[in-house]
Amino acid sequence: MQCPQCQQENPPQAKFCLECGARFRLMCPACSTELPAGAKFCLECGHPIEAQPAVLSRFTTPATYTPKHLAEKILTSRAALEGERKQVTVLFVDLKGSTELIADLDPEEAQTLLDPALHVMMEAVHRYEGTVNQVLGDGIMALFGAPVAHEDHAVRACYAALAMQAAIRRYADEVRRTHGVALQSRVGLNSGEVVVRTVGNDLHMDYSAVGQTTHLAARMEQTASPGTIQITPAVQRLVEGYVQVKALGHMPIKGLRDPLEVFEVLGAGPVQTRLQAAAMRGLSPMVGRQTEVAFLSQALAQAWEGRGQVGGVIGEPGVGKSRLVWEVLQSFHLDRWRVFASRGLAYSTTTPYLPIIELLKGYFGIETSDDVHQRRAKITNTLMRLDRALAPSLPAILALLDVPVDELRWQALEPRQRRQYTLDAWKYLLLWESQIQPLLVIIEDLQWIDTETQACLDTLVESLPAARLILLVNYRPEYQHTWGSKTAYSQIRLDPLPTASAKALFQALVGANPELVPCQSSIDGITKS
Repeated sequence: MQCPQCQQENPPQAKFCLECGARFRLMCPACSTELPAGAKFCLECGHPIEAQPAVLSRFTTPATYTPKHLAEKILTSRAALEGERKQVTVLFVDLKGSTELIADLDPEEAQTLLDPALHVMMEAVHRYEGTVNQVLGDGIMALFGAPVAHEDHAVRACYAALAMQAAIRRYADEVRRTHGVALQSRVGLNSGEVVVRTVGNDLHMDYSAVGQTTHLAARMEQTASPGTIQITPAVQRLVEGYVQVKALGHMPIKGLRDPLEVFEVLGAGPVQTRLQAAAMRGLSPMVGRQTEVAFLSQALAQAWEGRGQVGGVIGEPGVGKSRLVWEVLQSFHLDRWRVFASRGLAYSTTTPYLPIIELLKGYFGIETSDDVHQRRAKITNTLMRLDRALAPSLPAILALLDVPVDELRWQALEPRQRRQYTLDAWKYLLLWESQIQPLLVIIEDLQWIDTETQACLDTLVESLPAARLILLVNYRPEYQHTWGSKTAYSQIRLDPLPTASAKALFQALVGANPELVPCQSSIDGITKS
């Protein structure tokens, strides 16, 4: 066996290179069991083992490729994890066409071509705080929900799958031009339970899958068509509304008695939050928030008159901050307002400008399917229609929305100067638009925004007093800002419902059945404690 890193010949039974110490790993693509070198079938499940591109030493342990901030979270929480049963989503991905790509190359050249694909796969997983548990030659296995716990593990896994497919397509275009090989990835996901045994100092997690958790994820990947994402019903139930799916019918699965219904993930869905998902099913009535609604009504009236406002709603998780914002959108007469909405996301705290980018995509009407030329045309045409005086802002907005900027003056700017142009462009765009019609800009969950988004908001707040614009934000108590001394800033704290309102909500939900009177009485004790 030849080491892919130093080309040293090693005996067939070797697990590490005699010369450089690189670890040789052969993994079963069906059940992830580590196998001895040269195995043709899995010793655990009997799955046939095809030749896999070798894995170099830098991918032998998760510690070598896990971002520092994520590694710290894992090591901090591992004591509480060990021995626990966790709900997770397992993701498998591999490259179709990699064998043809590296067929005539030496191992080092082959790894040079495969590494970019592996890196974009890992980056997508880490962006959504999943962990890459194994590197499988030309693919990876990742877990969402453990060792970093997340209630929305299935949603994160689907978003990561969509992100890596998009990145692989971009890399495949380059490979097609340079090597004439069609490279595609296929992804499979399944949700289920695992029992966490240990989390090592190298971040590798040993666990026992409950039932078919891992096996079904691997089977989804193996049976997926190239370029697609395939999921089980267990995942589909958890991501309904959050992603768009297409039913593919029932499929026979090795190890299962009955065929399994499978789905293909097509893209992100209209739902981004649990509140939006609940709204699709029907929300409970809004009770006991008359003071808060009056506060927001007054802020809107002041902004309409040209006295720009910042309205801050602060409260603990689950107290109803997003519901209050939703009621504003549904209850107030906003037909003469232009509304933009965005939010901070728990998995995007290290992604610069993400809430601003999402807001601007809505403003310019940019769709996920738009290519670079379409994005450039939409941005340029919208800005020039608004006012040609905004032309100096064009390069900054193009760059912010991932459109290449060819202008030499922009390319010559230092990073600090580009940042200032970006802050100014964001501010001038909204202020100019507010001269045409009043604007309601909503950004939720500020506790999760990045520092660059914070700078954008600070820049806008400085210029609000004379604008027909209201910035409506909500956040948890741990979030800090510097707007408290601004005359345009007003804050309202959202506390749990008082007893009378809690009883009214209870009755609205369950009715006036006499048998439930003891339950209503217990509300007194809960609200007073």
